[in-house]
Amino acid sequence: MRRNRLIVAALALLFVLSGGRVASADFFGGVGPWITGNDTGGIIPYAPDLKRTYRRLAADYCARWGRLSHVTSVDREYGGYISFVCIDRPGVIH
Repeated sequence: MRRNRLIVAALALLFVLSGGRVASADFFGGVGPWITGNDTGGIIPYAPDLKRTYRRLAADYCARWGRLSHVTSVDREYGGYISFVCIDRPGVIH
């Protein structure tokens, strides 16, 4: 329960500090729509406009960590998400 309160407080602080621009592309360095994730993968909110670009968005996101992307699912309905994982490049040892 305490963890949930901390998460909500952190998100509220982020919203206040960003001046309400949390979901804008320019706030996240122009990567695109709000992508949630880390170095192991993430999700992109589905939109019909992303039909041809979601693979590139995932690839650009994973490239931040020098990794490749692999789209695992696309939920093509309102409120759905595009899920992807970031994988190591073949032959690279971490």
